[in-house]
Amino acid sequence: MNYNKLILCFLGGFITLTIACKKDKVNGGDEPEALMPKETIGVYMLCEGTMNNNNGAISYYNVKTGASEKDYFKKVNGYALGETANDLQRYGSKMYCVVSGIQGGKNSYLEVIDVATGKSLKRIPFFDADGEYMPRYVAFNKNKAYVSGYDGKITRVDTATLAIDSRVAVGGALEGLAVVNNNIYVTNSDHPIHPNGKKDVVSVVDLTTFTKTQDIEVIHNPVRIAAAGNGDLLVISWGNYDDINPGLTRISSTTNKVTGNYEYSAGALAIGGNTAYLSLDWGASIKPFDVGTGVMGKEFITDDTIIGSIYGITLNPVGNEVYIGDDKNYATEGKAFCFGADGKKKFEFATGPLPQHAVFNYGY
Repeated sequence: MNYNKLILCFLGGFITLTIACKKDKVNGGDEPEALMPKETIGVYMLCEGTMNNNNGAISYYNVKTGASEKDYFKKVNGYALGETANDLQRYGSKMYCVVSGIQGGKNSYLEVIDVATGKSLKRIPFFDADGEYMPRYVAFNKNKAYVSGYDGKITRVDTATLAIDSRVAVGGALEGLAVVNNNIYVTNSDHPIHPNGKKDVVSVVDLTTFTKTQDIEVIHNPVRIAAAGNGDLLVISWGNYDDINPGLTRISSTTNKVTGNYEYSAGALAIGGNTAYLSLDWGASIKPFDVGTGVMGKEFITDDTIIGSIYGITLNPVGNEVYIGDDKNYATEGKAFCFGADGKKKFEFATGPLPQHAVFNYGY
């Protein structure tokens, strides 16, 4: 195991990638059947950027023409995305990009972007007089965006007004989060720069009252979480890079009890239905994992495509495609691959550094 790479990933972060499989959730929002997409016309790829270089980017690939732009966001908006672009998710007609920034830099934001054009609609500051919120991931429920932060709080944003309307203290260095049954589940990681709080729990927040209700103990240092179609949650923990091993934990959202622990070292995660796609052992291996049975499948990639190092996975329900971000071993630029459900490559395109999550521009 490459522990130097593990630590760099932890400090810079990379994405837990989730997308719902139900038709009415293809864009992250509650869209009517008449607006269901017919095809994918473009792919936005969030590129985290290399640490302390302020080179986060959003690349764009035109599926129709095959043309790509490695820093499409800067080209369209005239300014750089920022330092450590950590998450990009679609809700309705907008994308929400979490820019973590650096401690002491007052450069943490939530960038709200029009999906059709790539144009920024609003940059919401995620800092105040007391310091940065250090935002990490975003999830949605009933016209609200919920953003986790290393400051131990979840920030709620109204998606109509695009304004922060509440914040709630939850725990320590918060990372990935998922919404199930009007609850939000968020991981409390073991972060060397943000050491406060518990380091081995998933916290539960009731979204009706927007209050924390409980902690669920999991394997040490949970960082990624996603919900399966059956309501179970899958959590990736990274251990302590020494004498506590990484692993997976399954949680029932019905009982909020742990129903399984599995000895796998995983990085990126995406779930469609009850199948989780996991990058394993910090390399180029990606395998399907049945969340219901706990059974790991065979290698997903079935052709001779060579990937340097998987940094992110996204599922596209339109066409049943699997997108993989290749960081090319922390190179100054990356590459994105699109695979069919059969594990064979459909196309690839160049991206900015550390590509880790895709959002899709659909035709209707």
